[in-house]
Amino acid sequence: MPDPHTRKVAATGLKLSQLIGALSHALDITEGQPEGHCVRCCWIGMHIGREAGLPEQQLWELYYVLLLKDLGCSSNAARICELYLTDDLQFKRDFKSVGDGLPEVLAFVLTHTGLKAGLAERFRSVMTIMRDGPAIAQELIATRCQRGADIARLLRFPDSVASGIYSLDEHFNGQGKPHKLAGQAIPVYARIALLSQVIDVFLTASGREAAMAEARKRAGQWFDPELVAAFESVAARPDFWQVLQAPGLSEAVSALEPAQFEVPLDEDYLDDIAAAFGQVVDSKSPYTSGHSARVALYTDMIGEAMGLDSQRRRWLKRGALLHDVGKLGVSNSVLDKPGKLTREEWDAVKLHASYTEAILGRIDAFAELAKVAGAHHERLDGGGYPRGLGAIDIPLETRIITTADIFDAITAARPYRGAIPVPQALDMMAETVGTALDEACFEALRRGAQVLPQGGAEIERLLTAA
Repeated sequence: MPDPHTRKVAATGLKLSQLIGALSHALDITEGQPEGHCVRCCWIGMHIGREAGLPEQQLWELYYVLLLKDLGCSSNAARICELYLTDDLQFKRDFKSVGDGLPEVLAFVLTHTGLKAGLAERFRSVMTIMRDGPAIAQELIATRCQRGADIARLLRFPDSVASGIYSLDEHFNGQGKPHKLAGQAIPVYARIALLSQVIDVFLTASGREAAMAEARKRAGQWFDPELVAAFESVAARPDFWQVLQAPGLSEAVSALEPAQFEVPLDEDYLDDIAAAFGQVVDSKSPYTSGHSARVALYTDMIGEAMGLDSQRRRWLKRGALLHDVGKLGVSNSVLDKPGKLTREEWDAVKLHASYTEAILGRIDAFAELAKVAGAHHERLDGGGYPRGLGAIDIPLETRIITTADIFDAITAARPYRGAIPVPQALDMMAETVGTALDEACFEALRRGAQVLPQGGAEIERLLTAA
């Protein structure tokens, strides 16, 4: 737990639980889960933890394992699309209900691999998966587990929380991944999180009785039987289900955090959280590695050149770090498609801006930032998205992020082309001043870019060194 005695006094009026609870919705959409999945898991798991007799300190740690259990989920999305030739969001959503039985796994592979690919390509993919299935599953889960634990540490959580996230896919019978831990060797937080996850998946798909039946069916296999018994005790209370399925669940979950361990947020911690979730976003595609951090760097550079004060620049830099958080809700089969997008695919891409605003807008203290970041694809001439705003309705801060975003899109290396040198990128951008780009923001970028290395690779090294 972050030590309140070694941190600056909070200046935001925002609690850690409120912010993480809101951002957990970004993790829901990249797992293809119905809105509020992590919050519902938190409600379920905290009741199981209390029933099992966990002390308050452990309940605090469990609380954040439950909200952040899917922190690493974006890191294997591109690989899933590559291997299965499929929509990673639907794949992940459906895979959460698949058990261990070979017939069930084979049926899942056959119904989720290459459905839109040609027959020969689909056949090759299915054969590869059938041949290398265990190694592929190990790779995908190990990547997700390690990335989730690493980001939990960036968020200042202790190793016990990181370990709970890392071990989410271990099974009580020792047949899980990534290390085939069994029984009590699996961290209790992971045991509770997996049980809570499956309960919610079956609850939202098929109802209360299906969730109860699945928990009992997998007791002793996936789940700790004692924790299943604790859940059954909790499930006998009518108010447990009433609140779980009520509109005010988020507030009820916020109140579940053990009060003596509540963590208020200071400005430094907010910066760290924004940077960490920026990494979650950038992990989704190999084409966008480091994008959020670079856009934040360029946003700050432009803001300084335009005379924004340091506090406003700091606030705006968070918006730049989180401007693409909505991309977690777009399939990599679209995001990483090398060819021209269909109209349907382009419509799916455009949704990410709306998702960004919706996710950040769940946090009252981020209301203005949500609108600024969510509008980063609007254009001065009204030809942008998601709302087709005209110049009069696009705030300066959005224009700054838009300029930084486009600059990075041009100067960063892509698999299909090398990095475009800064002078050439500026020439390309100059052609859209007054239609897509604000003139003052572009001139501020041009001034600031004079101190940057002139090639994308050198910019990348500079950013890494910083």
